[in-house]
Amino acid sequence: MASDNFFSNLDSDDAGNGARRAVKSEGAFRTISEVADELNVPQHVLRFWETKFTQIRPLKRGGGRRYYRPEDVTLLKRIRTLLYTDGLTIKGVQKLLRETGAKVQPEEPQVAVPAGQGPSGLPRAEAQALLAELRALRDDLHRAVQAA
Repeated sequence: MASDNFFSNLDSDDAGNGARRAVKSEGAFRTISEVADELNVPQHVLRFWETKFTQIRPLKRGGGRRYYRPEDVTLLKRIRTLLYTDGLTIKGVQKLLRETGAKVQPEEPQVAVPAGQGPSGLPRAEAQALLAELRALRDDLHRAVQAA
């Protein structure tokens, strides 16, 4: 039935009020509210980042409505990680983006270290165990914040 196909592409609203929304494909453009929700930042932060990072150029339609391309969203995710997780300043991220040509770097940068040692100078096994513990703590904190 045609209506069955239509509703198979819809999800219920996260608020649980029975409203439905369409599921977008990976290549679809996103609105500022969708990107803000995905990155867990307020919309005004995305607008501020546009003023600080010239690499972010969403498509603007009538009334100034912003539509972010998938590559914009990927870059915004990287900027968020650099600012909030890695602790870089805005100037630091600007410099990094200038040096890399705004190429999106892997989430965990590769560091050249001597054989048998981790980036911290600890023996590799000890560094990996410490990193695993830190990641577990990060995940626990993330779950606690989400539950609150």
